[in-house]
Amino acid sequence: MVIHRPHRMLSWSALAASLLSITVQANDWTNWRGPLQNGVSLEHYTGAGKLAETPAWTYDARSRGTPVVVDGKVVLWGYRGETTDLIELLTVLDAATGKKLWEVEIADYLSDSIYNRYSIGAPTVDPETKRIYLVSNAGVFVCYDLDGKKVFEIPMMEDLGRMTFPNARVGSPVIEGDLVIIHFIFSNWGADGPAADRVYGFDKKTGELVWWSLPGVSPPVDSSFSTPVLETRDGKRVMYFTTGCGNLVCVNARSGKPYWRMPICKNGVNPSVVLHKGKVIAIHGDENVDSSEKGRITAVKLPEKLTAAATGAETMVLDASAEAWRNPIGATSSSPVLVGDVIYQLTDGGELYAINANTGAEMWKKKLSNANLHSSSLYVDGLLYCPMMEGKLVVVKPGETDAEIVQEIKLDGQCLGAPSVCDGVLYVTTTEKLYSFPIPNSGIKTDAAPVAEIPAAGKAVALQIIPAETVIMRGSKQAFRIRSVDANGIVVSDDVKGVKWESFIPPTAKVKAMMDAAFNEAGELVVSPDAKVSAGAFKATAADGTFGTIRGRALKGLPITEDFEGYTLTDDQPTEGIKFSYPPLPWIGARFKFDVRELNGNKVFAKTFDRLLFQRGTVFVAPSNLSNYTMQADVMTDGSARAKSDIGLINQRYLICLRGNAGKLEISSNLERLKQEAVFKVSANTWYTLKTRVDVNADGSGVVRGKVWDKSQPEPEAWTVEAKVTRAHTQGSPGIFGFTPLNQKRVFLDNLSITSNQ
Repeated sequence: MVIHRPHRMLSWSALAASLLSITVQANDWTNWRGPLQNGVSLEHYTGAGKLAETPAWTYDARSRGTPVVVDGKVVLWGYRGETTDLIELLTVLDAATGKKLWEVEIADYLSDSIYNRYSIGAPTVDPETKRIYLVSNAGVFVCYDLDGKKVFEIPMMEDLGRMTFPNARVGSPVIEGDLVIIHFIFSNWGADGPAADRVYGFDKKTGELVWWSLPGVSPPVDSSFSTPVLETRDGKRVMYFTTGCGNLVCVNARSGKPYWRMPICKNGVNPSVVLHKGKVIAIHGDENVDSSEKGRITAVKLPEKLTAAATGAETMVLDASAEAWRNPIGATSSSPVLVGDVIYQLTDGGELYAINANTGAEMWKKKLSNANLHSSSLYVDGLLYCPMMEGKLVVVKPGETDAEIVQEIKLDGQCLGAPSVCDGVLYVTTTEKLYSFPIPNSGIKTDAAPVAEIPAAGKAVALQIIPAETVIMRGSKQAFRIRSVDANGIVVSDDVKGVKWESFIPPTAKVKAMMDAAFNEAGELVVSPDAKVSAGAFKATAADGTFGTIRGRALKGLPITEDFEGYTLTDDQPTEGIKFSYPPLPWIGARFKFDVRELNGNKVFAKTFDRLLFQRGTVFVAPSNLSNYTMQADVMTDGSARAKSDIGLINQRYLICLRGNAGKLEISSNLERLKQEAVFKVSANTWYTLKTRVDVNADGSGVVRGKVWDKSQPEPEAWTVEAKVTRAHTQGSPGIFGFTPLNQKRVFLDNLSITSNQ
């Protein structure tokens, strides 16, 4: 850490005023877009001056995100290292000095992130509990209190099928009442197995899942890190965001029910939206759905009445008449700032635009740089603070017909996040440092933050059961909290008693399956010690007829075996003229990526060609808390001498993969963090046996091993490839990986076994 002291001297009276303002007019910046959700600060200064060229302090940290500030502490998501030593960090600093108070390391694994694209997002702090929420690049959802005590951790990749993408955009959680809400692409199990842009609502205190929702369409074409923006409309708490399937959507923030969507782009849309006088304003930089032109900022008139679609029905789609105006400027991932009736927008070309929010007309534009990516502006007391990708902070004073560049400050590294401000101090990150710039002033006045209007509860119409999804191991049980909610998702009663439970098969379910479990008299769901590995849903009905559903998976520990012979091939694959079975229902991420089919008289697990999006498929087959185990399976790639595919096993967050075209057995996690390989010539249409093992030592280091041999031959004694790791993953879900480039050559797997290390 490097700390620089400012050259400016404060008088005792100015210092006292400054301290008083911190005490009684604190303006915490608890989320990436601030108290108004639009990048505008509530602070105003007396006698404000220019920023000092030298910051008050800097902290050596690499980040592409926004620091948040609460209770005199700066909360930063960043990383350190370059290759094998790279680790993500959740860091809390003293806001006055930049001194590190505590730090948590979060390891990346099995992600598609490339070129060190980390920390594109921000932590969120709940103003009520003062807890920090963050989702890592690999999808680890963590909650810590301000003193560094872990509250909960959810590995969403393995537990819920959260997917990763090379662009590594993550975004930020949002707080709504007793919920913390996240937005990503998920490929879970069963009906939620197909990849889709979904939102998940968790209990912010316990991490239990309350609801999830698919407001767009499946499959998406890209990821999206658009952070939801909240308001009260038509007696409901709702949120607006854009999706990886190119839609602008409106969703109930208390129940997850979608109200409407509007297709605006042929690719994923990343920027967050802003709200203005009954309109939601969004921007994107890709091809429009209604023209061949790329990019537009659009204002969509908000429907006065919001009605959720019936279960299984299509969400209302807004047509072109809902568009109040559009402007052809575009931006890939920079979010707009709204000040009164003016939108300020940074574009990919490094230009700052002022747009009339009532009409969409361009007021002026100002060239600030040659390029911009990800970063968004911050508006504070009449000035815009614009971090530019080349590594400079540009301070702009906007006017009615033009803008004046007040100041340019050179920073080390690239700027890809948005600044934040708290108590007269500006914070900005680069890929090298976090900077703290005091805004010179002789007094601070803070406007009152808006208070959300929470609708009063009406008549109970449904039950909301927590957790809404569960995993129960053999010989264990799960208790539930049951509350009633009204038609708008507002809680009516926190404790509903005397419900009746029954197994439930959704009418739209393609696999008519039930979880091998039963409720006891205490209302606990019990999985017996000899229960089948299974998945299904249950319905709870109260005395007044209101009901709700949960779903769960009954899983077992080691050993685990699967030869697929017990599956009945009854479904038709019309494009191939074969019969198949859907993959094992409890497996995460398998739906549509793999199926069970017959090959040469045996039933095998096969990579599908359903969608090009799924040419790379990852499946998790068991709980995420397993450790120190050995995996083995028979594997094969279709193809020829020149064209083959890849098949591998995931052992404790390491991928041990047989690369067909490359002719090697490879150990990796994230390919840029760990990659160890050995030559092994792969012949197409030949069955091999692949075996993997991970051992973790007492000092936290470990060894990852893999071996492969022709199935018709005896197992060799030596391992084909080994990788020694300094910081080993201590647990992780066993999984299966398949990569069929351009969906041309299929891969197969059979006779899977997972056993404890011997």
